[in-house]
Amino acid sequence: MAMRAVIRCATAAETRALGRRLALVARAGDRIALIGPLGAGKTELAKGFAAGLGVVDTVDSPSFTLMAEYRGRLPLFHLDLYRVDGAADAFEGGLLDEREAEGVTIIEWGDRLAADVDPDRLEVHIDVGRDDVRTIEVIAATVDQTRFVAAVGDGAGSAVEEANALRGAAAADL
Repeated sequence: MAMRAVIRCATAAETRALGRRLALVARAGDRIALIGPLGAGKTELAKGFAAGLGVVDTVDSPSFTLMAEYRGRLPLFHLDLYRVDGAADAFEGGLLDEREAEGVTIIEWGDRLAADVDPDRLEVHIDVGRDDVRTIEVIAATVDQTRFVAAVGDGAGSAVEEANALRGAAAADL
């Protein structure tokens, strides 16, 4: 049975804060599938994840380039499978290769790559509810991935508190 955590994020800052918390426990070889509709916040979560790895470059959705690589505590491979038609396209396009074992791969539109092709990935499902509040479910596929669930374990409070602290720090800088 998969271990999971459910978090609610009301703002983009909270979603990025959740991404940062996930990155703190990331290890080389981790693969994270971000699953949700257009506008759900997949790229915001990826931006926070990158920041949590210490990436200083601007992180955008690689919708047209399909994959972007960033340097941080671990190499980050940021894929966007929106324009990819299944696993065959991803493999033929060179989006999945052995280099990714040295870093972390975060995959927007991860549902375009069937779970049986990538069974050991962490899945992060994002659903947009009323008032644009995101319900984010982090699902560990392996015992090793339970570290991600533990990192966000106490739910929205941690992401909200971190986002509020960041807003307070930004206001203090003015």
